[in-house]
Amino acid sequence: MTESWRRRDWWVRCVPAGYSAVLALLILGPLLGSGYLLLRDAVSTPRSYLTDSALGLGDAAPRAVPQDAVLAVLSPVIDGGLIVKAILLVALWAAGYGAAVLARELLGAPIGAQLVATTVALWNPYVAERLVQGHWSLLAGYAALPWVALAAYRIRTDGAAGTWAGLAGCLAAAGLTPTGALLAGVTALSLAGRRYVAGVLALLVAASVPWLTATALSGAAGEPSDPAGIAAFAARAEPGLGTLGSLAGLGGIWNGDAVPDSRTTLLALIGTLLLLAVVATGVRSVISDGGDRYVRRALVVLAALAILLPALGATPWGTHVLEWLVAHVPGAGLLRDTQKYVALAMPAYALCAAAGCGVLARRFSTAPASAATDNAQRTDDPSLPSSGFDRVPKLSTTVTGTVATILIALLVLPLLDLAWGAGGALRPVHYPAGWQQVADRMDDSGDVAVLPGGMFRKFRYSGTAPVLDPAPRLLPRDVLQTGELPVRGRTVSGEGTRARTVETLLLHGGSARELADQGVGWILLERGTPGPLGESKTTLAQLDPVFGDADLALYRVPGPIRQHAGSATDRGIAIAAHAVWAALLLGGLLLATRIRRTR
Repeated sequence: MTESWRRRDWWVRCVPAGYSAVLALLILGPLLGSGYLLLRDAVSTPRSYLTDSALGLGDAAPRAVPQDAVLAVLSPVIDGGLIVKAILLVALWAAGYGAAVLARELLGAPIGAQLVATTVALWNPYVAERLVQGHWSLLAGYAALPWVALAAYRIRTDGAAGTWAGLAGCLAAAGLTPTGALLAGVTALSLAGRRYVAGVLALLVAASVPWLTATALSGAAGEPSDPAGIAAFAARAEPGLGTLGSLAGLGGIWNGDAVPDSRTTLLALIGTLLLLAVVATGVRSVISDGGDRYVRRALVVLAALAILLPALGATPWGTHVLEWLVAHVPGAGLLRDTQKYVALAMPAYALCAAAGCGVLARRFSTAPASAATDNAQRTDDPSLPSSGFDRVPKLSTTVTGTVATILIALLVLPLLDLAWGAGGALRPVHYPAGWQQVADRMDDSGDVAVLPGGMFRKFRYSGTAPVLDPAPRLLPRDVLQTGELPVRGRTVSGEGTRARTVETLLLHGGSARELADQGVGWILLERGTPGPLGESKTTLAQLDPVFGDADLALYRVPGPIRQHAGSATDRGIAIAAHAVWAALLLGGLLLATRIRRTR
């Protein structure tokens, strides 16, 4: 390997990595200041605790496993808000850079085309809408997809130990949430081929073991979800696009309030048409040009299914099918927000956009034909597969760079308000000091119930959007939550049966003795936020006030409290499952990096 090749390789790798970092910083800008992410479903806190709920052993389905346990373990050492910001920033960077590396290895794409792939992976409605909805950990699974695809491709080509280690680490990273694990698992199983299915399945189970274990131990596996969630979370049509067009444009989230302003105007149509035009320009090149075409074709098919199936799920008959599944098949509730599976289209979109850049550059180039592209435009990596980029007329740096710049501008401008925190939607908040004082006054006497009823809040310090109650993360005891979600004017029932019983007791003025029998030792009243209070004054009058300020009031339930905590055995098993996941994540990524550097 010559010194000039080393310098060129360094340049080829660093430019896409730096560009991805710039886009990630531009998107997250205001969130990186002091404070905490508190927006709709996103809750970051200075410190969280390893409660039964954090391990997935609570009353409700373990949807935030292992993410809550990770924060509970790390936040005593590193500020929890900083951890969430770091994960989100690394996730966005990894999504963009992963798309560039995928285009380089599967297509032999030059730098300009790699930057187009990065732009498609980062600057799109899916990223914008999931950020505004607060799905930061889902974006970690999204970011893993190009790397999972790359690992599956490498397994097919060499099957080396380092490649399997890389796949293990990527699957674990995606498995920060159950949905992320499913996204990565579908991608890996679709690309690796039948010969490697058993190995991929084994790694996927290991990466998913925290939430699989929690589901089995908590009994949530035996409880079906509310069928009303299917219609409530169905993909939504955006202006001028219809449901299918919205999904094809990587948009269509169920919550119309969780979108940038540009997606409520004609810009949604313009941006979608431009994205699809760029992608369509490169499809033929991706699926037909030389080399190992299986992975590229499989990615395109996966993208088509990821768009068509959620669109069918939003039709009347598709809704009926999904409602039957969630009502009769335990665990099928993971399918209710079908739009999130559009993430599976991202790797193929990035590849096709990169190939489209090459197609357009060839059309506009006036340079003489050559058997290979200009060395300044190629990666010159002899390990790259044969592809359309190495059998096209010689392209000048100017032509390729100009085409890439134009495509990037066309992709960015219709969604310009993704910049700087999705138009300012992502703003850090600061919790009042009363939260820490409440946490300090709690001992081990029972779980916590909260008032007003419901799981969502509007605090004076959190902005105008509803936010998930931060109490379960801020307090050292398990906080009972019903899991009921207000969506599109209807309420989707959750799995928290004990929490629902306790909330009913509070709203109907139940006695302190009844609360104690339900294992409730504390009542937290969150002042100033809308929500039902019912006859709770009758109940609160029977309790012992412990703390009060303008935002919070804490009451202790007197007398002996019946314990409802999970067994020590269950906690030990759940902690061991999380340890397996952590070992897979850290060990897989470190081993893959070391082996690849050695090679």
